[in-house]
Amino acid sequence: MTNKAPTSSTSGDEFTHFDASGQAHMVDVGAKENTHRVAVARGKIRMQAQTFKMIAQGNSKKGDVLGIARIAAIMASKRTSDLIPLCHPLALTRVTVDFEQDPENLCIHCTAQVETRGQTGVEMEALTAVQVGLLTIYDMCKAVDRGMVMSDIRVMEKRGGKSGEWVADIDAPTIPTR
Repeated sequence: MTNKAPTSSTSGDEFTHFDASGQAHMVDVGAKENTHRVAVARGKIRMQAQTFKMIAQGNSKKGDVLGIARIAAIMASKRTSDLIPLCHPLALTRVTVDFEQDPENLCIHCTAQVETRGQTGVEMEALTAVQVGLLTIYDMCKAVDRGMVMSDIRVMEKRGGKSGEWVADIDAPTIPTR
């Protein structure tokens, strides 16, 4: 079963991190079934031509920018619950992070796939991996280019759990229009 991206900000009827009286709480996942859960997130960072060339040639003074960003992204995915207050700590079974150089648009795309066998999904872990991977690129290259822009960070797909499979509608805007 594949569901396209919703046109509203949520796919359910209500926010799940608030109780009946409106107080924030960690969602109880104790009764949920352990299933294989997968999430894929993606984002990009745009930069000046000189910065892109330095990364592509691997001659940054700080070393292998993409290699270090990959390790940072993987490490961040494992620490998501330390960063996002109501996220459950998860035992991740697999994390992959890939970078795709896009010379035509002077940007680097980051894609993270995160997996677990558990009671809750790994979308936040995938999003955290992408964002920290891109932040690491920024940090390593900011001496050359402080104007880099990170954008289009989003969940591309998720599998597992009660809600099944969801795949983003690539043509849908990431922010609903009014």
